Amino acid sequence: MTLPHSLGSAGDPRPAQTVEVHRLEHRQEEERKEERQHSLRMGSSVRRRTFRSSEEEHEFSTADYALAAALALTASSELSWEAQLRRQTSAVELEERGQKRVGFGNDWERTEVAFLRTHRLLRQRRDWKMLRRRTEEKVQEARELRELCSGRGPWFWIPLRSHAVWEHTTVLLTCTIQASPPPQVTWYKNDTRIDPRLFPAGKYRITNNYGLLSLEIRRCTIEDSATYTVRVKNAYGQASSFAKVLVRTYLGKDAGFDSEIFKRSMFGPNVEFTSVLKPVFAREKEPFSLSCLFSEDVLDAESIQWFRDGRLLRSSRRRKILYTDRQASLKVSCTYKEDEGLYMVRVPSPFGPREQSTYVLVRDAEAENPGAPGSPLNVRCLDVNRDCLILTWAPPSDTRGHPITAYSIEQCQGDSGEWVPCHEAPGGTCRCPIQGLVEGQRYRFRVRAISRAGSSLPSKASEVVVMGDHDAARRQTEVPFDLGNKITISTDDFEETVTIPSPPTNVHASEIREGYVVLAWEEPRPRGRAPLTYSLEKSVIGSGTWEAITSESPVKSPRFALLDLEKGKSYVFRVRAMNRYGLSDPSETSEPIALRGKPATLPPPAQVQAFRDTQTSVSLTWDPVKDPELLGYYIYSREVGSSEWQTVNNKPIQDTRFTVPGLRTGKEYEFCVRSVSEAGVGESSAATEPIRVKQALATPSAPYGFVLLNCGKNEMVIGWKPPKRRGGGKILGYFLDQHDSEELDWHAVNQQPIPTRVCKVSDLHEGHFYEFRARAANWAGVGELSAPSSLFECKEWTMPQPGPPYDVRASEVRATSLLLQWEPPLYTGAGPVTGYHISVQEEGSEQWKPVTPGPISGTHLRVSDLQPGKSYVFQVQAMNSAGLGQPSMPTDPVLLEDKPDAHEIEVGVDEEGFIYLAFEAPEAPDSSEFQWSKDYKGPLDPQRVKIEDEVNKWQRPTELMMAPKKPRDPMLGEELERLKKLSHEIRNPVIKLISGWNIDLLERGEVRLWLEVEKLSPAAELHLIFNKKEIFSSPNRKINFEREKGLVEVIIQNLSEEDKGSYTAQLQDGKAKNQITLTLVDDDFDKLLRKADAKRRDWKRKQGPYFEQPLQWKITEDCQVQLTCKVTNTKKETRFQWFFQRAEVPDGQYDPETGTGLLCIEELSKKDKGIYRAMVSDDRGEDDTILDLTGDALDAIFTELGRIGALSATPLKIQGTEEGIRIFSKVKYYNMEYMKTTWFHKDKRLESGDRMRVGTTLDEIWLHILDPKDSDKGKYTLEIAAGKEARQLSTDLSGQAFDDAMAEHQRLKALAIIEKNRAKVVRGLPDVATIMEDKTLCLTCVISGDPTPEISWLKNDQPVTFLDRYRMEVRGTEVTITIEKVNSDDSGRYGVFVKNKYGSETGQVTISVFKHGDEPKELKSM
Repeated sequence: MTLPHSLGSAGDPRPAQTVEVHRLEHRQEEERKEERQHSLRMGSSVRRRTFRSSEEEHEFSTADYALAAALALTASSELSWEAQLRRQTSAVELEERGQKRVGFGNDWERTEVAFLRTHRLLRQRRDWKMLRRRTEEKVQEARELRELCSGRGPWFWIPLRSHAVWEHTTVLLTCTIQASPPPQVTWYKNDTRIDPRLFPAGKYRITNNYGLLSLEIRRCTIEDSATYTVRVKNAYGQASSFAKVLVRTYLGKDAGFDSEIFKRSMFGPNVEFTSVLKPVFAREKEPFSLSCLFSEDVLDAESIQWFRDGRLLRSSRRRKILYTDRQASLKVSCTYKEDEGLYMVRVPSPFGPREQSTYVLVRDAEAENPGAPGSPLNVRCLDVNRDCLILTWAPPSDTRGHPITAYSIEQCQGDSGEWVPCHEAPGGTCRCPIQGLVEGQRYRFRVRAISRAGSSLPSKASEVVVMGDHDAARRQTEVPFDLGNKITISTDDFEETVTIPSPPTNVHASEIREGYVVLAWEEPRPRGRAPLTYSLEKSVIGSGTWEAITSESPVKSPRFALLDLEKGKSYVFRVRAMNRYGLSDPSETSEPIALRGKPATLPPPAQVQAFRDTQTSVSLTWDPVKDPELLGYYIYSREVGSSEWQTVNNKPIQDTRFTVPGLRTGKEYEFCVRSVSEAGVGESSAATEPIRVKQALATPSAPYGFVLLNCGKNEMVIGWKPPKRRGGGKILGYFLDQHDSEELDWHAVNQQPIPTRVCKVSDLHEGHFYEFRARAANWAGVGELSAPSSLFECKEWTMPQPGPPYDVRASEVRATSLLLQWEPPLYTGAGPVTGYHISVQEEGSEQWKPVTPGPISGTHLRVSDLQPGKSYVFQVQAMNSAGLGQPSMPTDPVLLEDKPDAHEIEVGVDEEGFIYLAFEAPEAPDSSEFQWSKDYKGPLDPQRVKIEDEVNKWQRPTELMMAPKKPRDPMLGEELERLKKLSHEIRNPVIKLISGWNIDLLERGEVRLWLEVEKLSPAAELHLIFNKKEIFSSPNRKINFEREKGLVEVIIQNLSEEDKGSYTAQLQDGKAKNQITLTLVDDDFDKLLRKADAKRRDWKRKQGPYFEQPLQWKITEDCQVQLTCKVTNTKKETRFQWFFQRAEVPDGQYDPETGTGLLCIEELSKKDKGIYRAMVSDDRGEDDTILDLTGDALDAIFTELGRIGALSATPLKIQGTEEGIRIFSKVKYYNMEYMKTTWFHKDKRLESGDRMRVGTTLDEIWLHILDPKDSDKGKYTLEIAAGKEARQLSTDLSGQAFDDAMAEHQRLKALAIIEKNRAKVVRGLPDVATIMEDKTLCLTCVISGDPTPEISWLKNDQPVTFLDRYRMEVRGTEVTITIEKVNSDDSGRYGVFVKNKYGSETGQVTISVFKHGDEPKELKSM
């Protein structure tokens, strides 16, 4: 073995340290490889039950996995370190070679030989170790084989391994076990046993191939993320192994900082719109608002942006931008036409900003003058100078039929708020110069449009402008110096010192219009530093003279508007500059200038076309008008058949495309467009073709909800739900694809579209799993491809229970109810279907609840009593004799609410007498079909029903003799009979009779016979038959026939026997007829004849004063009897008299103003019995009225008084008294002769006795129970009878009422006893007593009380000690105190105090002792 020599020492031996370095590198590299291999061994943690396998002795911790990852990541860095070490070694070798070059010496040869010998010995030792290890392994394998052959518990040779997979993929969990005998295997998901029969077919597949256990999970979803455990068990023990499965949702192909997860964590939640901005139709001067809802909270509310026509909006005094509770809103307090436009709201989101937009249309406010035009808009100030500016605006879209003749301009100076008219512009222009303004002042302007009908409302005010020299900024220059500092230099500073300025230059017309010319020029150079004003001169071409132009204020700006030029003449102008030093020479003459003609409006746009957009909008496009004067376009619309055009927008549109919102679905419209310029609104374009407002056609969305309806050995029946969006057209059919899970490609099932949503798929392989997908097709084309269905196993169904019902759908949704319909299952099981079980689940809940207590037999059910505003999901299960079958596919969530535009079926009878059902669906697509059914059981019989589809989607079955159902209420038998009756009446018309023959007595005794029918045509005929003979008008019998009112009348002047008989009116109006008969014979005629005679006589009586109301009586609430009557046709001389028993009554009253007579009887009694008469008379005659108050009439009055008295009785009250308990009622009137009272106790009549006393007074009826006992408890009833009427009042004397009354009785009784037996000082003591000294005072008083009271005397409220001079003597009820030889010390207030067990009392007296010769104080005061 030779080593390379270094350059400097060839032949020198290689140093030993170099060789050691190479060996060390090789050994370390081998050790690192083994460590990495050992650390990167991955496996599942195993739960030990009874024993551990050898593979389970070592478990990797979290730190081990982290170390493995770190080693893997640093492998590249290690390699770089090794390369660096090699480079260093090579450098050492090169250096050694350069120093010396020697050959191999003996020492190196000996070292090499020793090295080779040692190397050979090491290899032999390693080979011996390897052979020994292999021998030990074979012995161990033999021992394990013997153990395996004998019985032992299970253990995992290879445990489960965790997986992380993408959604909709398949994951396979495998492990290897060894056990003898073979163990029982059970799989668990989150400690819940996995039974493949409880899950969709093909979801789980479990296999066991000679100890290789596998669990296959197909089409994983997020719900499949869990911990899966396999447990094995035999007679010798059990073991388990687990693994975690993580199912990830694919959020995007980007990773790292561009991934969706990073964006979501960094930029907040993914905000979506949960509501749609709808078009707003606001009105000028009124508020409006826009709002939208978000799915998540927006962390930064200021990030929500609102735009109008692409311009960012900010909050202001008139406009507020708000955000609360996931709702963003824009509120405008006062709307102007400038606020019209396309509004857009933008909210940031990790996946890009979310946007929604809608159009806000502003209608004109109500004009102050009817017919006045709308207000102008977009008022702007241009070319602002020191004292003048140019004002522009846009004309209104609606002139309300009157052309605009002029515009009135108003100005507001500063913040005054006062608007003053400043100018009036002609109607053919929207541009006007404003002069005479003050430099430095702020101005705002607004404009009104004027027509023959009046002035419009003012426009929105312009922005505030400040008058000043706006060219001064161009004359200034900023020179930067130092760091960030600037010096401003004006060209005025370099002006030469001049006195008289130079003349202006470049005099020209900057603007020429029909009514004015704006003259402009350039300032003189040099201009000097003094302020300049200008003087203008004009000259008509050919005149040769110059005329100064006068102005109200000095002209300070190089602009001036000439408003007084004459049309048809050409002018030239020149300008002079003037300062305080003098006037300059005139400038050069301008070019000839003349007023232009009236500006023409722009032509209308061409190729205006309308296209369908949505159910309530139409899209318009047109070719642009290429003209710099164009301000925009106004759009107008009208319904087909109407002659009046309606404005769509009030703000000119800049684009050539617009979507017109707010149209009525199903109606046809025409549109036109007009160009807008400063010259006004141009002519209308040609109207578009009529277009009906309908949804535009589009391809449908994807079907969904695939379900297996039946399965044979090699065929399946698949069903699915229709697309949620049909694209505005009828679904023509479906294309179905199938996919075998064991193949890669999809295969088409059908080449032609399937018209139904049920398809039978044949030629399948038994035991294979299949999935399906579909597309829907309509007139617009084939729609989106659906997502693949779940895997369905092709295995013949043999279960006894029925299969799932299908096509479960909800309709006729209201706030608390809906109609559920479904189709019966295709697989019926062991027997026919006997009923259906319906379940409901509230959205967000996981619990299914039965809708009905038992099964139902039909295939439809109206579900009621649901909560409004909530969403529900329904499913149906069929049942037979074997039990409940598979559940159907659940319905989509159904939100219960009343839709304001929901229509109902109308039931009625048409003009031809046919019964019809009509339903209007204006929002239905053109290709939609209506299907009528009875009891939801299929189409109607075409033999009896005719169905018509009209343009407006009204459907009218025209001869319907069955009882179909309305969406809410069934057409009951009574309703059908009514319709049949109405149909018969229409087919066999009868003149409707409003009122049959009526008989009226006229004022003079004439008899009027009349009848009324419905309104008749002028061609109607009347034939009046009297006793089988047609009669006509005569002097005694007048016949009137008013066809407009349908009135027939016969007026008989003097009714007599000749008019007895039958009257028949025969009416005919076209095909309608009727005949009405009146019979006047026998008693009816005699009674009518008497009434007519009496009426005639009464009329004659009423020619003078007469009683309009006869004499009659009435009773007031206070039981006062009043006799009243009323006289009419009186005069000043009319006399009124009252009489009683033929004697005049002076107390009677009479009011000549009202003609009312009144006689009052305060308390009626037998003495008032008699005949009352009232008489009225004057020179025209007299009349009287009589009232007989005897006999029955008087009894009636007393009976009525009794009735009123009985009705006035108050409820019974209970009162405890000293003697017992008293029950009473208050009345307003009582008469013992006409009112009878009876008391009852427990329905037993009571009579006055020792313990029961009854009685009455004028205002009270009472019952007194003396010494009450428990037997007196119960219900007490008072019956008051007045004539034929009786009234009962009851009260219950028991319970608390009895206890309270008894307690009151005992209290009053005890008080009476106490008051009777209480100790009292009855009499004897005076108030004051005076006595002279040395006299004997004797005071005596009488006391009472039982028992005899105790007696004590007090002096000045202190007890008196009876010693020496004091002595007390008691004689029966008399008590005497004696004081001998009184002195002044005995003066004071004395009292006798008596007391027994019932009470006490004190009698007091004041004693005054005076000396000899003194006069007592009491005598002095007298």
